[in-house]
Amino acid sequence: MYDDASSLWQAALKVLSSQLSRANYDTWLEGTAGVHLEDDVLTIGTRSEFVTEWLHKRLRPSILRTLAELQGHEITIRFEPLRGLDHAVAALQDVGEPIIRPSMPRPRLRERYTFAHYIVGPGNRLAFAAAEGVARDPGHLYNPLFLYGAAGLGKTHLLHAIGHDFIERGMQVVYLSAEAFTNQLITAIQQRRMDDFRSRYRSADALLVDDIQFIAGKEQTQEEFFYTFNELYEAGRQIVISSDKSPAHISQLEDRLRTRFEWGMIADLQAPDIETRVAILRHKAQEQNIRVRDDVLHAIAARFKNNIRELEGSLTRVIAYSRLTGESLTPDLVHSALASLETSEPKLPPSPELIIDMVCRYFEIDRTGLLSVSREKRVAYPRQIAMYLMRELAHRSLVEIGNALGGRDHSTVHHGWRKMERSLSVDPEARRDIASLRELIEQSRRSA
Repeated sequence: MYDDASSLWQAALKVLSSQLSRANYDTWLEGTAGVHLEDDVLTIGTRSEFVTEWLHKRLRPSILRTLAELQGHEITIRFEPLRGLDHAVAALQDVGEPIIRPSMPRPRLRERYTFAHYIVGPGNRLAFAAAEGVARDPGHLYNPLFLYGAAGLGKTHLLHAIGHDFIERGMQVVYLSAEAFTNQLITAIQQRRMDDFRSRYRSADALLVDDIQFIAGKEQTQEEFFYTFNELYEAGRQIVISSDKSPAHISQLEDRLRTRFEWGMIADLQAPDIETRVAILRHKAQEQNIRVRDDVLHAIAARFKNNIRELEGSLTRVIAYSRLTGESLTPDLVHSALASLETSEPKLPPSPELIIDMVCRYFEIDRTGLLSVSREKRVAYPRQIAMYLMRELAHRSLVEIGNALGGRDHSTVHHGWRKMERSLSVDPEARRDIASLRELIEQSRRSA
């Protein structure tokens, strides 16, 4: 029998810690406290309303059972957020003293990466509108905002544009890549400066993270990012994340992070159509005060379909070539300037082996799983994409594709190929995955 709330709850925590995983215990029970015990009613203090809700829904039966065993009879429980920190902050505000926050260096954002310089087309209209909405109403409209798409489609541009708007409002903004987050975490652990590390990120008004897929498989990085995400979200701070895949397709990402990434708005960016590519080139030429004929812009746009960085880089190359040779900007000059980027000999179609390797690498699955009989979505979907690419890029027969994929019947291959063909007309995710894989396969062949 325990007479006071604190002792009873500490004893309960000791029992619960042996029943739960370390991650679950640290996430939901760490920092809780026994606040009040009267008439067999135990009040448990939690860190936030969010934790309160989760404990009530998920752990309430285990807590009640544990308390009954400790006390020898049933105990009623109620949860309430601990108010100590809130009251301290309110007291400071009442006497007019400023809340001290750690100083943050101004994030390094590219000057031209603003909303004004972003060309909007059918493939990125949703992402652009969501980003503008976040910039107008941070922390409320879409939080978190998750942007995803293949490399070179403008995700980083939108993150920088949001950051520029936030800084103009006087907000404290942290922008970095997920790789930088991991590296800084490692340094903080080595130098025993974790408090400084946490303070830097958890006191920001907005956290903008590029290429979040980089943290997949890194347990300690994911754990630290999880706590950072929770604190910012519960405080109403804006979180914007970019990735080359949607949360559902980032393998080795913890479920608790995946679900949080899906709480707000998810917007994908697809390859720009020909009109958008021409508009991007025209805008870049205007920035350089160079007049370029439309037929020249169309000639360049026709060559680069899936990567805006390559598209813009090709215009720079063509303009430089014109200046060096003294020739006028014409479609023929485009051909001459970009000829060295193309192989002189026609290439054979990609082999089934190369396609399988690229699919496994892209979806982060092993070859054994892809060739297995498993029908789990995590391998069935990539397998059908492999069937489609072998049919469309490698021009292999259904029998050859079936043999390459573990001896499958030609009717199974036909079904998978046709299913992906239909998906391309209705599923943006499938379109993006196949476009990304086409680019990866082509890059691999160029470097071979």
